[in-house]
Amino acid sequence: MHIAICGNIGSGKTTLATQLAGHYGWEVEFEAVDNNPYLPSFYEDMARWAFHLQIFFLNSRFQQIKNIRESGLSTVQDRTIYEDAYIFATNLHKSKFLNDRDYATYLTLFDSMIQHVQPPDLLVYLQADVPKLVRQIQKRGRDYENAIRLDYLKNLNEHYEDWIGGYDLGKLLIIDVNNLDFVAHKEDFSSIYERIDGEVHGLFS
Repeated sequence: MHIAICGNIGSGKTTLATQLAGHYGWEVEFEAVDNNPYLPSFYEDMARWAFHLQIFFLNSRFQQIKNIRESGLSTVQDRTIYEDAYIFATNLHKSKFLNDRDYATYLTLFDSMIQHVQPPDLLVYLQADVPKLVRQIQKRGRDYENAIRLDYLKNLNEHYEDWIGGYDLGKLLIIDVNNLDFVAHKEDFSSIYERIDGEVHGLFS
């Protein structure tokens, strides 16, 4: 079983992935954030470092998918390879931070990789408005994230809604987390995993 958690920066993906892995006793694959050598530079100068950052994430995510399939173990994944291309790279290109040449190169690489990728059995989308994202980002206190602009988060949200609206690769569960705090309130986490349990049991039946 492969469950993937997707959503904007600050939506709670990593926290939920950790909690679900503990709940099910499964493996967890985290997004390469803390060990990403490009993130701090990217938020200081997006145009200069956009291509480097996206290539790093794309390679990291592809390796995660390879590990999940080869291990044969049920896994919760923090973010998907599809988001790298359809959300973040697309947004950077439309925002003129990723030029046409680099974007074309990136898409060629993505298209080659995606031929060897199986989608998750269940995709869980954490839907959050920008004010919620900002509160979550501030709460976790990563210094380099202080440079994230509101319009950047807003544009990402728009790309997420477009992508999720047309997602047809497998089962999809959308969870509105604007009024949830699944860290502080156990009942909020219970409400989420009960919905996910229903989807998981449906996959096994």
